[in-house]
Amino acid sequence: MTTFDLAPDQPVDRLKARLSEARGKRSLTDHIRRKTGLKGVQLGLLREFASGDDLNSPEKIATKIKCLQLPINSARPIEEAISVAGGVPFGAMDKNLMLTALPGTFCAGEMVAWDAPTGGYLLTACLAQGRQAALGAAAWLDKTGSPAR
Repeated sequence: MTTFDLAPDQPVDRLKARLSEARGKRSLTDHIRRKTGLKGVQLGLLREFASGDDLNSPEKIATKIKCLQLPINSARPIEEAISVAGGVPFGAMDKNLMLTALPGTFCAGEMVAWDAPTGGYLLTACLAQGRQAALGAAAWLDKTGSPAR
């Protein structure tokens, strides 16, 4: 089992107090979302791995949010490891890593759609892209006088 804190910036007592507030006609999921700030995958994991008994008690929900146990049987084979899946596609940027659809916005590192086996070179590539994007942003500023985003 591996334990996750789905709300690391919130103490359990605050979560308990917020979840104890009346939910009115809202669904339980919407109540949890509004009172805790959890969303998307966090809510999905909570719903998947908390029992019905847990979800009927503000104290138990808060405890689960702070200490959600997930079964992890084993790591995937190293052959399947990738640096990042998804991100901004290279085709959406110019040679300076500026978004063509949003001029003045530059991307670098893990924002970019890496899809490569791990191997220790990701950090070097991210740093090189950071430099390339910074030079592009400086050139953009010189050319337009408008700050990069």
